[in-house]
Amino acid sequence: MELKSNVPTGPIEQAWDKHKFELKLVNPANKRKYNIIVVGSGLAGGAAAASLGELGYNVQCFCYQDSPRRAHSIAAQGGINAAKNYHNDGDSVYRLFYDTVKGGDFRAREYNVYRLAQVSVNIIDQCVAQGVPFAREYGGLLDNRSFGGAQVSRTFYARGQTGQQLLLGAYQALERQIGLGQVKMYPRTEMLDLVVVDGVARGIVARDMMTGKIDVHMGDAVILATGGYGNVFYLSTNAKGCNVTATWRAHKRGALFANPCYTQIHPTCIPVAGDYQSKLTLMSESLRNDGRIWVPKQKGDQRPPNTIPENERDYYLERRYPSFGNLVPRDIASRAAKHECDEGRGVGPSGLGVYLDFADAIKRLGAQKIQERYGNLFEMYERITGENPYLVPMRIYPASHYTMGGLWVDYNLMSTIPGLFVLGEANFSDHGANRLGASALMQGLADGYFVIPYTIGNYLATAKPAKVAANCLEAKEAVSNIECITKKLLNANGTRTVDSFHRELGKIIWDYCGMARNAAGLQKALGLIPQLRDEFWKNVKVLGSNDEFNQSLEKAGRVADFFELGELMCIDALDRDESCGGHFREEYQTPEGEAQRDDEKFSYVAAWEYKGAGQSPVLNKEPLTFNYVHPSQRSYK
Repeated sequence: MELKSNVPTGPIEQAWDKHKFELKLVNPANKRKYNIIVVGSGLAGGAAAASLGELGYNVQCFCYQDSPRRAHSIAAQGGINAAKNYHNDGDSVYRLFYDTVKGGDFRAREYNVYRLAQVSVNIIDQCVAQGVPFAREYGGLLDNRSFGGAQVSRTFYARGQTGQQLLLGAYQALERQIGLGQVKMYPRTEMLDLVVVDGVARGIVARDMMTGKIDVHMGDAVILATGGYGNVFYLSTNAKGCNVTATWRAHKRGALFANPCYTQIHPTCIPVAGDYQSKLTLMSESLRNDGRIWVPKQKGDQRPPNTIPENERDYYLERRYPSFGNLVPRDIASRAAKHECDEGRGVGPSGLGVYLDFADAIKRLGAQKIQERYGNLFEMYERITGENPYLVPMRIYPASHYTMGGLWVDYNLMSTIPGLFVLGEANFSDHGANRLGASALMQGLADGYFVIPYTIGNYLATAKPAKVAANCLEAKEAVSNIECITKKLLNANGTRTVDSFHRELGKIIWDYCGMARNAAGLQKALGLIPQLRDEFWKNVKVLGSNDEFNQSLEKAGRVADFFELGELMCIDALDRDESCGGHFREEYQTPEGEAQRDDEKFSYVAAWEYKGAGQSPVLNKEPLTFNYVHPSQRSYK
C-alpha cells in the first residue's frame, strides 16, 4: 500500500499556514448538512466535538464512561507544553520543535511536529479564555516549570491536576454545544466496529453498555479519539477501562497500525505492592523539578533512607547526565532506574524502586512552597503508601504509561481509510519513538481545537459523501460480526476469568516487549501469545448475557483485541533491529548503554496492514526525512 503523507512543500515555518489556505472550505449553510461521528470525549475528542459543533456541523459523540468528565485525560498531572517563552529563557517554536524531534529519537515526521509546536501557543490562550486555572506567579502572570528533555521552562500547569482542569474546559465547551443541539452525546456506549462502504468510513456499530443493545450510527465522516493501548501490559498507569478496541477494529477494516512497539514507560510511578494489584499510580514527572533521584551506593542496603549519609548515596541521573540531571527524558530515566535495580541497588520490599527525595527542595524553598506546587500529589502518595513524602523520600519505579504507536494518519490526520480521522494518543503522528513529558495534552488539544476543524472540512468539501442508510449491507455485516464475536465469548463457558488471561498476557508483554527487548525474548513471546490466545477462546468464562449491563463481556472483548495487538507489538519490535526511544533492543546499544539507532535501515514509520485471521501482517514503510533537525546520537549528558 502506498502511504501518502500529504505533507506540504516549502519552508516548514510557513507550511501549516499555506496548507490551511489551500484546503477547501464548507460554507456555514452546508455545514448543517453534514453529520460527524466522534468516538471518545477526552481532550482530543471533546475538543473536536465542541469545535465542530461550534462550526455548525451535526455531531454525534460517543464515550464508554458515564460522562465526558471521566475521560482518562483527567489523569495527566504535570502540565502542558507551549512555546510562549514567558520566562525569557531562550524558548521558541523552533526550540520546542527541535526538542520534540530529538526527544522522539528522530522517528517522527518533521512537518507534523513543527505544526504541533506552532499551534501550542494558541492552546494556552484558548484554555485561559475557557477559565482553566493555570498556576500564576506573584504578579499574576502565568507560571511555567521544567519537564524532561528540555532546558527551558515551557510547561504550563495547574498544581498536579492539569489534565483534569483542561478537560473541564473542553467539557464545558462540549456541554454548551450539547445544550444548543449541535452535539448529541451517547455516554455508556462502546464502539465495537467500523462501517466501511465502498472503501470509505461511514459509521460505527456500538453497544449500549447498560442494555446490551447493538445499534448502527451513520455519518459523513468518523473521528476516533479513543486514547492509547497501554493496558495491554495489564499493569499500567491507565484507567482500567482504557483499551484498544476502537482502533483495533478499525485496523481490521483497513486502517494501518503504525509503530505498535513504541510504548512509553514512565519513570515516576508508585512501585507494585503485590501480585494481585490491578493498576499502577502515576506520580507526575513534574516532581522531578524539585525531587532528586538516588539509590544507595551499597548493594542490598536496606537502611531507612534518612539514615543513609550523603556520601553513601548515588544520585545517578545527576552523575550520568550532568547537563539535564533529573530532567532527562522518560525513556532514559526509566532505563537508568531499571539498571540500578538490576544491579541490586533497588529499594523497598521488592527491590524494584528508587528514591525521589524532596529534602533539599524543602530545605531550600520551605514545605509551604512544595505543598503549593505538588500538594495533591503528595497527599495521593501518602494515601496509597502510608508514607509521608515531606518526611521520607518517595519510592518510584517505571511503569507502562503512554503509547506512541497508533493508527497511521497523514498530515490531515486521516487514516488509510478515507473519511476515518484519528486524533490524540490514538494516532501515531507526533512523538516518534518517545514522548516528552507534557506533550500528550498539547497534541490532544492541538488535534481537536486547531487541526481537525480545517482538515475534515477539506475532506467533506472534496469527497461530498452521499447519504448511506443504516441498514446497508456493510452495516448489517458489521453487526453480524459483532454478534458472532459476542456469541463466541459467551459460549466458551470455560473455567478461567478474563482478568486471569489479561494478567498472564500482560506479564508476557512486559517481560519480553517492555522496557528492554531482545530477539530471543520476542521470539519466545511470539510462541507464548498464540498459545494463550487459543486457550482464551476455549477456556474463558464470561458471566451473564449480552442483554444487560455486563462488564465481564466488555472486558472479554477488549482482552481478545489485546491478544492480537500484543502479537503485532512483538512482531514490530522484532522487525526493528535497532534501539530508539522507548524501543530498546538490548543487542543495539552504545558502549555507555544508550539507545543505538540505525538511520540507514530504519528511518521510517512501520505501518502494518491486517491481512486476515491467521495471516501474517504486511509491513508498509513511510520514509522519514530530516531537513531541519539532522539525526545525531541522542545525548543529554
